Amino acid sequence: MHISGDGPFSRRCETVLEELLAVPRVLLTTSCTHALEMAALLLDIGQGDEVIGPSFTFVSSFNAFVLRGATPVFADIRPDTLNLDPASVERRLTPKTRAIVAVHYAGVACDMDAIGGIAAARGIPVVEDNAHGLFGAWRGRPLGTFGTLATLSFHETKNVTCGEGGALVVNDSSLTERAEILREKGTDRSKFFRGEVDRYSWRDLGSSYVLSDILAAFLYAQLEKRDAIQRQRRARWQAYRDALGPWAAASGVALP
Repeated sequence: MHISGDGPFSRRCETVLEELLAVPRVLLTTSCTHALEMAALLLDIGQGDEVIGPSFTFVSSFNAFVLRGATPVFADIRPDTLNLDPASVERRLTPKTRAIVAVHYAGVACDMDAIGGIAAARGIPVVEDNAHGLFGAWRGRPLGTFGTLATLSFHETKNVTCGEGGALVVNDSSLTERAEILREKGTDRSKFFRGEVDRYSWRDLGSSYVLSDILAAFLYAQLEKRDAIQRQRRARWQAYRDALGPWAAASGVALP
């Protein structure tokens, strides 16, 4: 029985996510944090580079890039969404800016039109930290499909979970082969398993970012029940909104 990484359940999960998001490649990882570390490696972030992200986020959004020697640049957030303010991002751009990290906080989408426009005009890649936003959308398009790369979380605090886990969404197909190598400890073992090489060897930097197939099996069951899980979550959200609505209206607080 295959219980280590890249087993049958891992591939089933990756295929489901690729089809739902309509993206070239999804790679399961041991955490969203590790998926972000892979993104930093794939973008060749290094000493002296600057990475812009929100001032309100989880530490992993920046740690992944700081580990590569980059300087974090904190942009302001919008009070209505708690997400990146595109105007603040633009003010913080310098010749050293190498990436913009867009965090869809609490499942609320960033303004990807504005952020994407700023990035495209300067040739700067966007990394979507979509830990909170799986199955969310911006103007009808799934979150996690806008950036060069995106990351997902399957931590126990997320709607769809396997306890600890994540995924890297590769929207730029030119990065797929290297992503597989980085994820497999810097080796081309994925090619070996597919019968494309007669033996695998060390090719690049990397680490052990592959999720156990035991956890992937748990995750696959969650993905099969995704619609029911989302309905339950929405019902709970609606109950809180209905209960807090009168207080919010009396206090002048705008609820989403």
